Amino acid sequence: TIRGCERLHSAEYTIGADYIEVASFIALGAISGGGRGLWIRKASPQQHRMTRIMMSKLGVAFDVHDEDIFVPGLQTLATGREIDGYMPTIKDAIWPGYPADAMSPLIVAATQARGSVLIHECMYESRLFFVDKLIGMGAQIVLCDPHRCVVQGGSRLRGEAIQSPDIRAGLALVLAALVAEGTSVIGNVQQIDRGYENFEAKLRGLGAQIERR
Repeated sequence: TIRGCERLHSAEYTIGADYIEVASFIALGAISGGGRGLWIRKASPQQHRMTRIMMSKLGVAFDVHDEDIFVPGLQTLATGREIDGYMPTIKDAIWPGYPADAMSPLIVAATQARGSVLIHECMYESRLFFVDKLIGMGAQIVLCDPHRCVVQGGSRLRGEAIQSPDIRAGLALVLAALVAEGTSVIGNVQQIDRGYENFEAKLRGLGAQIERR
């Protein structure tokens, strides 16, 4: 319910971190293999309780230091079993659940974790269709239906020439390319620009060999 007023007054407000971009960098830090780890400054870690719960199912760990998040390097990723003994399931949900927009980089992380995990994307029917591009890079993924796929991790990905289908899948393909053997060429990157500012410059700052043509 919004009740209007005759006049607004000035105010100061600090825009917080982009939840989806932070979750993507957490996934990258866990799979990149860097020994020094990855610091994400002013990351609003209080927003990432569900990120910790879901990514821990892949063995991903990160530490909170005030407003920063630190992702240790050289992590050994592996899935476990749920309490009932079944295959672990990662499912998105409305806030404060794990967001659908952060599911794509998590799937890339799952390809690097030993063991199997069921990914349940219950909010968007077409969101999982990009996994065929990961399969083309060597990932072991079975697409069960428009909402679910099973990822068998521990895959050695290889570079490919691929097209970015949308914002979130596009950045996920960039993360996959960073851990793949060989060179990847990703087209339609203006899609990625819609959701991530100067993403290639940030990745180059981490030591990635990436350039825009």
